[in-house]
Amino acid sequence: MDIGASAKLELVDKFWYLGDMLSVHGDADAAVEARIRIGRNKFRQLVPLLTNKDVSLIMRGRLYSSCVQSSMLHGSETWPVGTETVVALQRAEMRMGRMRGVQLKDRVPSKELRERLVIDDIALVLQQKRLRWYGHVL
Repeated sequence: MDIGASAKLELVDKFWYLGDMLSVHGDADAAVEARIRIGRNKFRQLVPLLTNKDVSLIMRGRLYSSCVQSSMLHGSETWPVGTETVVALQRAEMRMGRMRGVQLKDRVPSKELRERLVIDDIALVLQQKRLRWYGHVL
């Protein structure tokens, strides 16, 4: 294929590539936003199961961890992770947790909410994924 001198290329600040959002600045902000959006969509699809009282809390926690958390953290092993990234992920996760029946006005601390839902802190899961990945790279 010959791209002649008349071909024009569009200059963009970010673009989607192989399931990840890449930014011209080299940060992970766009990727984190995209992964949070994907996690929320997955959560919405699973709400009937995640709120079903006939399903045990342990099973709901496993379902959440394996589907929602994993989709939010897909590709996170290579993100340059800063405090803002971790806070954004935690905030999104707590919003989803609060949608499952625990209201903000109930003043339930995040740690207790995670314990009730039987899920690990997303910051811990992110750290474990990164350490596991870097262990394989080295």
